[in-house]
Amino acid sequence: MTRANRRPRRAWLAWVALLVILALAATAAEGPFGILLYDLTGEERLFSQLKGLTDLSADLLRPRLHLAADAPIRHTDVSPFGVNVFLNEEVEPAKRELTVRLAQEAGFHWLRQEFPWQDIEIHGKGDFEDRRNPPARSAWEKYDQIVDLAEQYGMGLIVRVSTPPAWSRARGDEVGTFAPPDNYDDFGDFVYALVSRYRGRITYYQLWNEPNIYPEWGSYAISPEDYTRLLRIGATRAREADPNVVIIAGALASTIALQPAAEPPNNALNDLIFLQRMYDAGAAPYFDIMAMQAYGLWSGPTDRRMHPRVMNFGRPQFVRDLMVANGDAAKPIWISEMGWNAVPDDVPDKRFGQASPDQQARFTVAAYERALAEWPWVGVINTWYFKRATDEWAQQARPEAYFRLADPDFTLQPVYASLQRYLTTARPTLYPGTRAAAGWGIVAKGAWQTVDAPGSPFGRIWVGGPAAELVFTFQGAGLRLTPACSGDGCAGSFSVTLDGRAGYTVAVSAETAGHPQQVGPRLAYGVHEAVVRAAAGGEGLAAIRVEER
Repeated sequence: MTRANRRPRRAWLAWVALLVILALAATAAEGPFGILLYDLTGEERLFSQLKGLTDLSADLLRPRLHLAADAPIRHTDVSPFGVNVFLNEEVEPAKRELTVRLAQEAGFHWLRQEFPWQDIEIHGKGDFEDRRNPPARSAWEKYDQIVDLAEQYGMGLIVRVSTPPAWSRARGDEVGTFAPPDNYDDFGDFVYALVSRYRGRITYYQLWNEPNIYPEWGSYAISPEDYTRLLRIGATRAREADPNVVIIAGALASTIALQPAAEPPNNALNDLIFLQRMYDAGAAPYFDIMAMQAYGLWSGPTDRRMHPRVMNFGRPQFVRDLMVANGDAAKPIWISEMGWNAVPDDVPDKRFGQASPDQQARFTVAAYERALAEWPWVGVINTWYFKRATDEWAQQARPEAYFRLADPDFTLQPVYASLQRYLTTARPTLYPGTRAAAGWGIVAKGAWQTVDAPGSPFGRIWVGGPAAELVFTFQGAGLRLTPACSGDGCAGSFSVTLDGRAGYTVAVSAETAGHPQQVGPRLAYGVHEAVVRAAAGGEGLAAIRVEER
């Protein structure tokens, strides 16, 4: 049989196999096969699962994505658990504190909080006094308390900087309350003032939010080039104020829209096109972390269908593929907003999809589980959102009201309890990928010293004192350590215990430094325990890699 004759037969066999699968699904949708279908499609109803299977078969014809899953990726050595809060909207300081306490008790580490420019530099350039209601006071007062609360409860802040004051635009709010300023240097000056005030207390700043859609860019035409210029000015001034600051790009909204110059509210541009044009405009040096939204919309977090014009929880993979293609494989994606909308049936607006409260509770936990297990290039994932100060959105029948973890009166939703059970009991586990030799999921015992090393994968190495240990759990089929030469020399070794079995050794030498070294034999894929111990002290470690196969 010639090659030309084999192709039709293969296609015919593929369709026969698909029909067999559909038949099995129809008879076993409630059993193990139904669970498998959910794990593939994110759908819980039979008809939607069957449609999902046909979509997945079409995916096989598309080019594979290049995700560089083994690349060392910075800013992924932190807790992945974050939540969006609106602390600035709370009038009473006690309610701000209660929000932070409940977020901390749920197991979140990060608070993603906007510091609105219009609420701090209110009346004019350089004017940081709030005279909207007597008596006049410092406009920083509320935000100082927010920073204090985060520190008091051991939480980190991811500060979103956006929403310019009306005075920064000649046409004021006529062009939109979120529209960029006329003079981007005014934004840069505010960023400098903000970062200077909280230098050493806040590290992560996100410059703008959803610049590719209305209303976040106002009534102006969507412009990746203009946003890149704003980002460049803001990042440059932030780094002048604090060289240790980490810049997060404005989170991109997932959209297939191709009408950047349309009349509001239709002015929007596809997130992948927008990001590519950002790279073309020279954005890469001006952000350390890429950010995007990752809403589940109409399917669950296990939906594995990948189509550029379909929105589901798997969309960050397209953004990652584009970053790798542009030479940014070492940068992570942080998800600024993630969640499912438990909008009731009597609210007609279903543009964010619809999930039952039970599905919302299950899906949000499963989203964290999937991202941690499969996407080593994702850092923090921020649930959208904890609560609003008022019930305004619900009163306006806006679906945004139903992402909440708590009502304005602090009544907790089922999703809060589900997340609390997961976040406070799940054992931190390293999944396949290359990670820094310190940080979330790794317990350091004894004396470890961090040493700057620009040539190492993470820009620094970890040097252990005598018998210093790293203890961690990993899920995979193998473990590799990357030794590094330290200022104390380039000799020594690490002894490693795997699943209670000692006797594995990784040498530190000029020959092994910078090269991942396999630890012991290949393992059965599963959960394993590891203890890495510096033998004599002075040994350097640059990275830990968990292997999938």
